[in-house]
Amino acid sequence: MNGILPLWKERGMTSHDCVSKLRKILHTKKVGHGGTLDPDVDGILPICIGKATKVIEFLTDSGKEYEGEITLGYATTTEDASGEVIQQDAIKSPFTKEAIDHAMQTLVGEITQIPPMYSAVKVNGKRLYEYARQGEVVERPQRLVKIDSFTRIDEPFYNENKQLQSWRFKVACQKGTYVRTLAVDTGKALGVSAHMSDLTRTKSASFTTKQAVTLEQVKTAMENGRIEDVLFPIEYGVQRFPRIDISDELWQKVRNGMRLPYQAFQLTEMPTNPIAVFYQNQVVSLYEPNKNEKDGLKPLKVLQNEVS
Repeated sequence: MNGILPLWKERGMTSHDCVSKLRKILHTKKVGHGGTLDPDVDGILPICIGKATKVIEFLTDSGKEYEGEITLGYATTTEDASGEVIQQDAIKSPFTKEAIDHAMQTLVGEITQIPPMYSAVKVNGKRLYEYARQGEVVERPQRLVKIDSFTRIDEPFYNENKQLQSWRFKVACQKGTYVRTLAVDTGKALGVSAHMSDLTRTKSASFTTKQAVTLEQVKTAMENGRIEDVLFPIEYGVQRFPRIDISDELWQKVRNGMRLPYQAFQLTEMPTNPIAVFYQNQVVSLYEPNKNEKDGLKPLKVLQNEVS
């Protein structure tokens, strides 16, 4: 069994939980996910099965979209609603829509983030959440991330009794972005504490909510012998790369992972990014520029050396 499954991860489950359950449902060990989702977050979790596990890294590198909620008035240890309150700033007068929108716009483009203490980032060989659980605070490495868009999608709500203000948002971002931190940084731009009070991933690796299937639906499809109905081909995982179709003669070289000049692929110029090599309408390899050889391309990853 080979393919990519756009799973709808439900809340209360880890990404690893989903992989574990799918291994039992699909009766195969070769299952991996393309991008972790926190237990409190639901949404699209691309799952790779069989040979498709070879394209996991390219799914992880792709852009993602989320919808969620930001709440001003207090911050938490985890930067989301599940953590302990560590700071409170009563919102005695609600912020205007203009002020909120301006604060959000300052975070669009390439920005620097500091990962949350409750995250899987490693420092000195140990994950940050391990330090956090032991009550230790360590210096966290800054990272550059790209926010393609970050917009408010409803009217801000002001809770006068609790002196909190919240609104829903939509964000499109690239690999490595912590949306929790984006919510906290929005609060900082407004001069108050904040946290991410809700989050759903609505798009990942070009998969949308309309394509997603639940674990129960996967189980039903498997029991009815219709699992292929919910699986996408491995080719879906490399669609962002330019496609090059090759001849029978060139296939014999590509399948063995040979380094080749770009002209061998009928290209008129040296590509600057990886290319997806297809044979008999199936993706078989990814090639990239070889920095040590002028006009040369080398295999980035051989996906399959046999075609059906």
